[in-house]
Amino acid sequence: MSRASKNINRILFHILLMVTFLGACSPTVLVTPTPDTIDAATVTPTPKVTSTPLPVREVYAPGTLVDYTAQDGDSLISVAAHFNTTEEEIRFVNPDIPEDVTTLPAGYPMQIPIYYKALWGSPFKILPNAYFVDGPKQIGFDTAAFVDSQPGWLKDYSAQANGVVRRGGDLVEYVAWQFSVSPRLLLAISEFQAGALSSPTLDEAKQEYPLGFEDNTHTGFYLQLILLADQLNTGYYRWQTGRLESLLLMDGTMENPDPWQNAATVGIQSYFARVMISADYKLATSEEGLSKTYMTYFGNPWLDDGANIPGSLTQPELHLPFEDGKTWAYTGGPHASWGNLEPLGALDFAPPSVAGKCSLSEDMVVAVADGEISRTDTGVVMLDLDSDGDDRTGWVIFYLHIGSSNKIRQGVLVTSGTPIGYPSCEGGESTGTHVHIARKYNGEWIAADGAIPFNMEGWLPHNGSEPYKGTLTRMGYTITASSVASYFSLITAGK
Repeated sequence: MSRASKNINRILFHILLMVTFLGACSPTVLVTPTPDTIDAATVTPTPKVTSTPLPVREVYAPGTLVDYTAQDGDSLISVAAHFNTTEEEIRFVNPDIPEDVTTLPAGYPMQIPIYYKALWGSPFKILPNAYFVDGPKQIGFDTAAFVDSQPGWLKDYSAQANGVVRRGGDLVEYVAWQFSVSPRLLLAISEFQAGALSSPTLDEAKQEYPLGFEDNTHTGFYLQLILLADQLNTGYYRWQTGRLESLLLMDGTMENPDPWQNAATVGIQSYFARVMISADYKLATSEEGLSKTYMTYFGNPWLDDGANIPGSLTQPELHLPFEDGKTWAYTGGPHASWGNLEPLGALDFAPPSVAGKCSLSEDMVVAVADGEISRTDTGVVMLDLDSDGDDRTGWVIFYLHIGSSNKIRQGVLVTSGTPIGYPSCEGGESTGTHVHIARKYNGEWIAADGAIPFNMEGWLPHNGSEPYKGTLTRMGYTITASSVASYFSLITAGK
């Protein structure tokens, strides 16, 4: 690479960083220019956009340099994994990348040394990342009103969720909020798989498993929707963190996602791989599949596909989630932020006297930073660090298992260290009194051990051999997660 080329790349990288830093301070809210409701009688397929022919991937010689443009949410960790190479090799070829870079700025051009793997999947991209998560792009979309405007069976469907009977659109909105997955995406898949928006009745053959998950513990649309959201997140975040290598379809066909793919597409591919054989999978993930259904109802998302995650995103300074001077146990290493699978974004802490049992504690959970309580639900408190009252924008801290007694109210402004409630077993599943804490940025869950580590008072988490295991390290000292609050799991706040 010539010196002039290097200078151009250096200038471009820093311009991109400046732009994305501005975005990190004041996230831009972009609303899809699509009406909240569509007259069912006028729904017609969106005219097909003239597409660029899909590239044909070569059988590259080991270490061949290929062109790559950084995508929304990319990190060196994930890009290295996708191209079967290493961070060190990428840095050697692209010396202008700053040593302390976290997320790469979308649009940054690089060259990547590629190591070929067989069975690469389609390079067709189904959906931008920003439209996958329940983030800024979903602001202004009224899920319930949209569902009620359609002739499909979903508007008349109801189920009990968290002790409350919820109708079609409200139910989808609730699951979208819990998993932080786009309600539009959940609706498009429900339509594609089960005619939820267009068919007056659900096909008799699909009553039990309308979304294709043949699991007798998750029958009916609501429980299938939970599995859908969990699987979408698993594919998305495993790709986003470089931990997904291959997909296995129902008929045993294996596929390695295309190295140039984006996380949203891989998340969708991972769902279809779970419920389809090869021929159906190829159609569903093609231009004539889910993509066409999505555009029919919600327009072309690629006309406004700005990045959801800025380059070199950093986490604000955070306190441990209990009071200064108090000693708690680190009871759960990185595990699912919500649901049972991915991302591994949550950590657990408990007063040692109650670890492993559901007992009352005199110690309180506290705010880890200044902000506004943007939402509460059974066992849940959401702390919005930009204080705009919307947990789809900016940094948000998610607390789970907060007891209903003396729990803080929605809308309250807090400072770091303000008590928000008592740890408990309320909300979700719990084997003992504790607090579960995770982070989101613009609706995207952030992995605890990743490009932007979950840093609280300098303690950095590391994944264990399986979820809930793992360590916290600070200044050479390490504590190990223990569900029974062993001596080596104890940690003191403010020390």
